[in-house]
Amino acid sequence: MTYTTLRVEQADGICTVSPTRPELGHVINAQFLAELTEVVRGCEAADGPSVLVLTGGAQVFCGGGDFQAVAESDAVLDPAPLYDLWRRLAMGPFVSVAVTRGRVNAGGVGLAAACDMVLADHSASFALSELLFGLFPACVLPFLIRRVGEQRAHYLTLSTQPVNAAQALAWGLVDGVEDPVDGLLRKHLLRLRRLDKSAVGRYKLYRHDLSALVDAARPPALEANRAMFSDPATRTGIRRYVTEQKFPWEN
Repeated sequence: MTYTTLRVEQADGICTVSPTRPELGHVINAQFLAELTEVVRGCEAADGPSVLVLTGGAQVFCGGGDFQAVAESDAVLDPAPLYDLWRRLAMGPFVSVAVTRGRVNAGGVGLAAACDMVLADHSASFALSELLFGLFPACVLPFLIRRVGEQRAHYLTLSTQPVNAAQALAWGLVDGVEDPVDGLLRKHLLRLRRLDKSAVGRYKLYRHDLSALVDAARPPALEANRAMFSDPATRTGIRRYVTEQKFPWEN
């Protein structure tokens, strides 16, 4: 397919995906989801790439959901495609690697946490800002809890404060930190590209069976997400933030 939100490169069994909208903070919208899902489907194929590398920009890996799209539409976006994309990253028969620089916010944290490995440079910071807008990270939490545990995910949700790369490494949200992060990625790819794809697939299914949180949490996560974005007061607050850059509590 033709990509408008992503740049996709494939070589030596490695598929590298880079977002192409830095002016929008690489936010997640319907087009981004459709395009990245198509890439992931290709990696799921038996003859597809065995490693999927997701990169971001120098300033922002992913700013989360597209508030502009929410503000401009009366429809409530279906969270299922996003949740199912993250599930595929977590369970697909390939190794998914998130390479993070700069700001990783809200749904961007979910995108990274769903991946098998998260690499970062020291500029990376991770935050869940949803409660500032009367929301909470319903779809993010099952993937984040698998990485950092319930209390740390709880703290990130309530504090809404960013944690730096060193803290994220200590908590297990990040697996490695190095400047520049490209060198760290190359070290990992030397081994990852040699792994047998069918063996990776069998292992990841087994790992999922050990802890079925992602599947068990899907129904309540989707229900909670739909309820939040259906709330008129919440939607009014989002529209005000988009148009006036003011948080809901600001006069």
